[in-house]
Amino acid sequence: QVQLVESGGGLVQTGGSLRLSCVVSGIISNIYAMAWYRQAPGQQRGLVAAITRGGSTDYSDSVKGRFTVSRDDAKNTVFLQMNSLKPEDTAVYYCAARRPFKSYEYWGQGTQVTVSS
Repeated sequence: QVQLVESGGGLVQTGGSLRLSCVVSGIISNIYAMAWYRQAPGQQRGLVAAITRGGSTDYSDSVKGRFTVSRDDAKNTVFLQMNSLKPEDTAVYYCAARRPFKSYEYWGQGTQVTVSS
C-alpha cells in the first residue's frame, strides 16, 4: 500500500504564494507518477500538475507559468509551488500517485487552499 500525506495549505491573499508538500510512504518502488489535483465546491476534481519518475512534468492551462511541481526522492516528497495565486485557485488540493499504465489510485486526504480577493 501507499500512503500520501499533504501539508502546506492555508489562507493567502491574491498574488501571494504557498508551497504544498506531499510525503509518500509505503511500497513506493512501483510508483510511476505523482500529481496534484484540486476540487472547488460544486466542481469536479481536476488535474493541476503531474510529475513522472523521470522528471517529466505536465500542467493544466490555468496554472501554467504560476505553479511548479517538483520532487525530492531522498525525502519521498512531492511539492507544488504556487505563485501569483488567484481567488479561482481556491480549492481542496489532493496529492495522488499511480503505477505504470494505471489511473491515479492512491490519494491523500487533501489540504485546503483559500485565496482571498
